Amino acid sequence: MSLIRIRLRQGHRTLPLDSDVPQLPEGFRGRPRIDPARCADGCRDCADSCPTAAIRLDGVPRIDLGRCVFCQDCVEACPQGAIEYTRDHRLSARTREDLENPERVRLAALDERMLRMFGRSLRLRHVSAGDCSACGAELQALGNVVFDLARFGVQFVASPRHADGLVVTGPVSANMRLALEKTWAAVPEPKIVIAVGACAISGSPFAGSPSAGDGASGVVPVDLFVPGCPPHPLTVLDGLLRLLGRIEDGRR
Repeated sequence: MSLIRIRLRQGHRTLPLDSDVPQLPEGFRGRPRIDPARCADGCRDCADSCPTAAIRLDGVPRIDLGRCVFCQDCVEACPQGAIEYTRDHRLSARTREDLENPERVRLAALDERMLRMFGRSLRLRHVSAGDCSACGAELQALGNVVFDLARFGVQFVASPRHADGLVVTGPVSANMRLALEKTWAAVPEPKIVIAVGACAISGSPFAGSPSAGDGASGVVPVDLFVPGCPPHPLTVLDGLLRLLGRIEDGRR
């Protein structure tokens, strides 16, 4: 009876997706932003402090979301206070180049044929390709009562032969490259790939390492990039729903 009383006090726990500004933890770090007007000429303190070389100062200063690990070292290093982390959780992109754009791009949905097949039911196989388990923990959280990924017809499955696509986390280490290739080959056509986390997108701190790759796109074709270290479950959910055409131009 005590458990029933607790559940009644908690009320409705599933997060509604009817707001562009959902409830997020106080320490949440969303899309980073650089104010070029506050940048001092010749100052490289922010770029020199970045552990993953995510800050580009050629032309308009910008942050490569595919490399950024959201550590805020750049915020502390910038003497002009030109960098801030916003509350914007909408970070996903269809192409790697879009993540290098300082402005938020509109994430295009799958083509009409793919939407007809996956729009109402999508089964995904997670491949942990040398990750630290942080991204995997956030993916697991998508199944809890708060985010409830299954209400949108999206579920994780145990076998690639039952899947419509892969979710890859980690930089694709040398020991996992063949496993990823075989898993991809086992998924029936048509199929998609979602790279979750900075490591899966670019290799991030492991980029250029002989024992770790530079992300999933060097092994399999990627249809959706979800940046973060790790990305918040809402960031993953937002990217998935936009890919499936469930969110478009602010409408759900």
